[in-house]
Amino acid sequence: MNVSTVFICEDDENLNLLLYHNISQWGYDVHTFFDGEKILSEIQNRRPDVVVLDINLPIKNGVTVLEESLKLYPNLPVIIVSGQGKVTTALDVMKLGAYDYLPKPIDLERLELLLRNAAKQSELWAQIEALRSSSYEFPYNEIIAKSEEMRKVFRMISKIHDTDNAVLLYGETGVGKELLARAIHFYGKRKNGPFVVVNCAAIPRELLESEFFGHEKGAFTGAYQRKIGKFEQAHHGTIFLDEVGEMDLSLQAKLLRLLQTKTFERIGGNDTITVDTRIVSATNKNLQDEIKNKLFREDLYFRLSSFPIIIPPLRERKTDILLLADEFLHRFTTRYEKKINSFSKKALAALLKYSFPGNVRELENLVEHAVIMCDTLMIELDDLPDTLRANAETSSLTNTLDNETVLPLDFVKKQAITHALNITGGNLVETAQRLHIGRSTLYRLLEKYEIKF
Repeated sequence: MNVSTVFICEDDENLNLLLYHNISQWGYDVHTFFDGEKILSEIQNRRPDVVVLDINLPIKNGVTVLEESLKLYPNLPVIIVSGQGKVTTALDVMKLGAYDYLPKPIDLERLELLLRNAAKQSELWAQIEALRSSSYEFPYNEIIAKSEEMRKVFRMISKIHDTDNAVLLYGETGVGKELLARAIHFYGKRKNGPFVVVNCAAIPRELLESEFFGHEKGAFTGAYQRKIGKFEQAHHGTIFLDEVGEMDLSLQAKLLRLLQTKTFERIGGNDTITVDTRIVSATNKNLQDEIKNKLFREDLYFRLSSFPIIIPPLRERKTDILLLADEFLHRFTTRYEKKINSFSKKALAALLKYSFPGNVRELENLVEHAVIMCDTLMIELDDLPDTLRANAETSSLTNTLDNETVLPLDFVKKQAITHALNITGGNLVETAQRLHIGRSTLYRLLEKYEIKF
């Protein structure tokens, strides 16, 4: 079992010894320092899992050490201890990015709980960073996902992107259906051809046929010149029919004819046009129900869904919430030129607790809102939108992070082990070495996560 490393910096020799004795007894690898310069020098050489730091230190004070440490490791949990006991002191260090604050005399039970949760958070972010730095199983770098649910989607796509099968993507609004459609095209044999998008819900019904098939000059009022339709534009490429369940029944019949014959005529034209295009469709509707309600043609459904793929919602992919939140944080701090290192534990717990009805798109908007609102180095719960805060406040967040990280952490561990096994070809000795764990620990985790190799 990996032992978490704790750095202690306390210039009071008696308190330093007390902390060393207790924290060692709790099962941590403890290293003690007596001044800010020495601990900062050691942190620059290697990253501990948790730091316990007095605020009043010789040579370099605790605030300086805190700020410099978080520049090196933005997600490093630093627990500040102080004999000042002022509320303003606690607020100041929390705004600077401290994990938590403990007044002296130190409550050892509280410290033990903080260390346990901080070590778990540190392990979680270390695993995520390791996964982020490793190559993705699926090479489309715009898709940020590591959950097992999305890996299944990636595996399915990898099997069909070099075929001409019609693909139907099922998923809620905001899960990234267009990104996956682009991946199918740009990593397939048609990648050098056009990729054309049609949002069937955004185009007025009376104009959709013209958008699909084009029209000749004078075909109807306002047709001042010939228009090339989307299917003709997508010749030798891929056409993506987003929200295909919104299509009018009369147009469904014309689309079915095109799929059957590969031909069509522009509106007002007599020439028959032949097209070679792959169709990828997407919907957030249950098309089987639409068929029962006579709103969608069954024969068209079978033409469009020779290869259906279900994209799971974000609330079922806890690991991806963390990866995406971290990615969006970096993106928006760069855009708005802000120095924000991480999320506080309460903000992170609130993200994990939230159901994200708007999926990835909503998470992106939430993080952008938080970055705009944040005036410190760490995003706090108060920086998040009202909807998310209201959801968080209806439940106790005291132990949420401790409880909620079990699921994503297990996902991350399982994925890391599977990835290492693939790299080593199933060599357990080498796998354990790459993961920096003992073989007995590896055997236990293989059994726990039911990993077969």
